[in-house]
Amino acid sequence: MIKLSPSLLACDFSQMRNEVSKVEKAGCDMLHLDVMDGVFVPNISFGMPVIKALRPHSKLEFDVHLMIQDPVRYIKDFADCGADLITFHYESCNDQGEVIEKIRECGKKVGISIKPSTPAFVLEPFLDKVDMVLVMTVEPGFGGQKLIPDTLSSVKQVCDMAKMRGITIDIQVDGGINPENAKDAVQAGANVLVAGSAVFGASDVEAAVRSFKNL
Repeated sequence: MIKLSPSLLACDFSQMRNEVSKVEKAGCDMLHLDVMDGVFVPNISFGMPVIKALRPHSKLEFDVHLMIQDPVRYIKDFADCGADLITFHYESCNDQGEVIEKIRECGKKVGISIKPSTPAFVLEPFLDKVDMVLVMTVEPGFGGQKLIPDTLSSVKQVCDMAKMRGITIDIQVDGGINPENAKDAVQAGANVLVAGSAVFGASDVEAAVRSFKNL
């Protein structure tokens, strides 16, 4: 089953609560919350206060994507403010196992992500320790970019590694995803799609959601 996780970065920030309600009613499964620190990536987005403020107003699974350096410092804070799934970047720390363990201690689901230039094989030791792998299909830090086609080979490699080890895992793609290229991502092995402007910027949000879910 395809899961859709629209990226809050693409919403109208002045109407954030209503925007979240809109995608929830349209049938989205998750809400993708990109947290950027201006260090790990060259941009700053939002943090715990925004997530905490939204949490009482939505039943969506909060899919929190930490694009921050040394994420272990803030895992408990994001868990406490309402995250259901916490994804961190392989490249953001020296001890990935420590971060995974901290997220588990907080009772949350674990995701691990790689940038487009990071080879997928680095994730092999962690596949049986996480719930989801996120393959970035653009360079992290800014919305509105075009999908890098070569990244879909990393999606396929993660899928193949999981199958070889008999592991059932969600594979998420994030960056430049739209109904046209999402089919290629799904064929490569992805089952969780992050889309920003293709959902929040659609004139008919329910129709946009259906176009993804029917892939």
